[in-house]
Parts: sequence; C-alpha cells; structure tokens
Amino acid sequence: DSVVDHYFLVLEKLGDKIEEIEETLLIDPKTTVPRQVHALKRDLIYLRKQVWPLRELLFEIAHSESALIEKTSQPFFRDLYDHAIQVMDTVESFRDILSGLQDIYLSFVSTRLNEVMKILTIFSTIFIPLTFIVGVYGMNFKVMPELEWPWGYYALWGLMIALTVGMVVYFKKKRWF
Repeated sequence: DSVVDHYFLVLEKLGDKIEEIEETLLIDPKTTVPRQVHALKRDLIYLRKQVWPLRELLFEIAHSESALIEKTSQPFFRDLYDHAIQVMDTVESFRDILSGLQDIYLSFVSTRLNEVMKILTIFSTIFIPLTFIVGVYGMNFKVMPELEWPWGYYALWGLMIALTVGMVVYFKKKRWF
C-alpha cells in the first residue's frame, strides 16, 4: 500500500512538471520544450514498466483462492489493485498530454516557419520582376530602341517603381503583410 501511495506522489510531481512545460509552451515556445517532453515521456515509460508487474501481481492476489490469503484481506488487495489501475491510467493520460504538447510545439514551429516563408515569398515576388528588367537592360545588344529615347532611363525607373508600389499595394489589400 505504501509503495502504491508513493507512486501517486511521483505522479503529482510529474503532473506539476507537465503543467510548467504547458505554460512555457503557450507563453513562449522555446527549443528546450521537445527535450523536456521527451525526458518526461521517458520517465513515464519507466514508471509504467515499474507499475505494470505490480498491477498484475495485485490482480492475481486479489482474485486468488489461495489458502495463504485470508478472505478478510481480499477487499484490501482489491482496493490496492484499483489504486494500481489508477496509477496506470494516470500514466497513460500524462503520456497523451505530452503527445499533445509535442503536437502543439510542432504546430507553433510550423506556423512560425510559414510566417517567415510568407515574408520571403513577398520579397521574392517584388524583386524577381525588377531583376528581370535589370537583366534585360544589362545585356549588350546594339539594337535596343529604348536606349536611344531621351526619357528611356527615367521611364524604366518609373516602370520599376510603379511595379514595386503596385505589388506592395496588392499585397496589403490581400492582407499578406
């Protein structure tokens, strides 16, 4: 009974650690979270390996017809068996919670990556047409009629500025940034 009761104390401490990790994850997901979750999962697996044989043993004792165990002790062993089942159920629920926390962390990381990719895509979309225009006019062709226009240089700058402003306005209208 004392051994099983001490498992509840261990589970309480593990539950507190899980709550701390959950608060950290929701406030500011750090890169240490996966390591902490993994360590707690490992501890829970170890605890499960310790409780499983005890639970099986208590089941056998509680339901045995042995002459070594008095009938008056049977309710005590059944109660002890129920406590062992509670410990196992709590361990399983903590493992599920930790899996959920791992999923939340991965979701946060994925969302952050998507935001970075969105910004990079917007910059690329703005600069790719400008790079194309500069690339075309950087070629050494002898026959390019715009090169002889008096306002050709300024027209090209106007086109590039208008293109950039137009894309920025379009992206703002679409609420992409």
